[in-house]
Amino acid sequence: MAFQRLVRFQAPEHARYGDLLSETAEGYLVQPLVGSIASGFQRSSEDGILVPSLLCPVAETPIIICVGLNYQQHAQEAKVAPFFPFSLVYALTPFKLTVPPYPVIFTKPGTALAGPHDPVHVHPSAQSMLDYEGELTFITARDAKNLPEDFDLADYILGYTAGNDVSARNFQLPEASGGQFCYAKSFDTFAPIGPAIVSPAVILDPQKLRYMVRVNGEIRQETGTDDMIWSVRQILRHITQGTTVKAGTVVMTGTPSGVGFFQKRFLSHGDTVEVEVEGVAKLVSTVEFES
Repeated sequence: MAFQRLVRFQAPEHARYGDLLSETAEGYLVQPLVGSIASGFQRSSEDGILVPSLLCPVAETPIIICVGLNYQQHAQEAKVAPFFPFSLVYALTPFKLTVPPYPVIFTKPGTALAGPHDPVHVHPSAQSMLDYEGELTFITARDAKNLPEDFDLADYILGYTAGNDVSARNFQLPEASGGQFCYAKSFDTFAPIGPAIVSPAVILDPQKLRYMVRVNGEIRQETGTDDMIWSVRQILRHITQGTTVKAGTVVMTGTPSGVGFFQKRFLSHGDTVEVEVEGVAKLVSTVEFES
């Protein structure tokens, strides 16, 4: 195993990948690696390097695939069936909750990707109803298509990290954009992830994790991944049916209850959002409104 906690850092000559050995008050102790997501990684012969900060753990991604309403408690919070996610206005209507035959999938472009120390830049048009969605996130290790039911999950997942599916809810409302998801979630920096990608050799069962989301230190979301309607395995198999999912694809697996929309508590300039996945990663992002 070349790494346990994959990170990227800025070296004098260029950005590099490394294995995060420890975190200190002075920075991050990293063992440099050679290779890439496409070719695989190997440990270099260099000594560990102390770096002051970390970059986004992947240099780029072909696409960011997201799962909507994938937690039972969040579906109940929204008061909509998981198969009927396209209108937040309908959240006031008491639909009967039933499990859909397939996960609800939408996407963000690769340009939405941001790192663990990057601010979330918010265009003026997206500031009125800005929301957070803390999510367990995984990155694919190789190209995949038509995965069978018995595939080995560890063969196709590079690792797990923390993610925030930042959302401009004003663009999700039917009267604004017909209730669609993609545009509202696709602004630049609306998909921060990191700081490290933890190997599946360390996280043997992604359905046995706990995580929480804090806004300015206050806990807003808290859940176990055993509350997922669709597991990591089911999500990965579904999105590869008839479709090639490229290596390095970022997959956000859904958010639990406690989003700002249903509390009427939206993010403001200067707010800090922490997504902490137990034993995996703690992602800290600061909201920065643009003028």
